[in-house]
Amino acid sequence: MPKELLNGVEIFYQLDGSGSNTLVLLNGIMMNTADWYGFVPVYIKDYRLLRVDFRNQGQSEYVQEDFNIDIHVDDLKALLDKLSIEKVHMLGVSYGGKVAMLFALKYHDMLQSLVLCNTTARVTKYLREVQDSWIQAAMQYDGEKFFRRIAPFIYSPKFCEENRKWIDIREKAFGKVLIKPWFDAFIKLVKSSNEYNILDKINMIKVPTLCIASDFDILTPISELELIQSRIEKSELLVISNAGHAPQYENKPEFNKAVLNFLKLNNY
Repeated sequence: MPKELLNGVEIFYQLDGSGSNTLVLLNGIMMNTADWYGFVPVYIKDYRLLRVDFRNQGQSEYVQEDFNIDIHVDDLKALLDKLSIEKVHMLGVSYGGKVAMLFALKYHDMLQSLVLCNTTARVTKYLREVQDSWIQAAMQYDGEKFFRRIAPFIYSPKFCEENRKWIDIREKAFGKVLIKPWFDAFIKLVKSSNEYNILDKINMIKVPTLCIASDFDILTPISELELIQSRIEKSELLVISNAGHAPQYENKPEFNKAVLNFLKLNNY
C-alpha cells in the first residue's frame, strides 16, 4: 500500500492518472481516500489525481498525542516533495477545506488554484457545539448510533427522504467498520481545530479560488462561504441547490461540472 513516513507519521495516499496537472483531494473529517473512488474515472481524464488520508484518518497512522490542524499542512508539503510534485490544484471539503486554506497561506507558490467546498475560515459557536456533540457520540463507541447522530447534520432532508435505503445501509456499515481506535482518532481530529480562526488572514490568499456552498448546509452555511469569498481577491462563489453538507454526493454531476470547469480555466 502506498504510504510514506512523513514527519514521523505514516501517511497513506493514492496517486492515479498521468495528466500534466495534478489535483489534490483533501477529505472531510469523516472521509478517507476510498470515499473518492467514484470520482477517480472522472478526474483522471485530464488530471493526475492525488488522494490523501490525514494523520488519524483512513489508512494513515493514528497518533496518540494531541495535535493542531496546522500539522496536516507540513504533512502535505512533505508528501508533495517526496513525490516531486511542485505545483497543484487543491480541493478541500469541510475539514479538508480548512487545511487547504492553511496550505495556501503557507505555500501559495505551490498552488495553481483552490477549490473550497462547504468549509469555513473559523469555528463558529454553533459549529463548536455540534463538534462537542459528535465527540460525546463518538465516546459511546457505537458506529450505528454515531451515524444516526451525525447524518441529519450532513445530508439534506430531501436526500435523506429519497435515499432511505442508502442511509440504512450506510448506518449498518458504520456499525461494522468503526471501532474504538477510529473513534479515538476522530476525537483528536475534531479537537485539532478547536482554536481554528483564519478569517483575518485569508485575504492573503492570492490564487484563483472557487468557493462551493449548499443551500441546505447547516454546518457551514452559505454565509460562511460568502465571508471567505468576500476576502479572497480572485474568488467566486457557486451554490449547489437541494444539497446539505456533502454536495459531492448529493449532486455529483453539478459538483463535478463546477470543479472541472473552474480547473480548466486555471491550467497552465
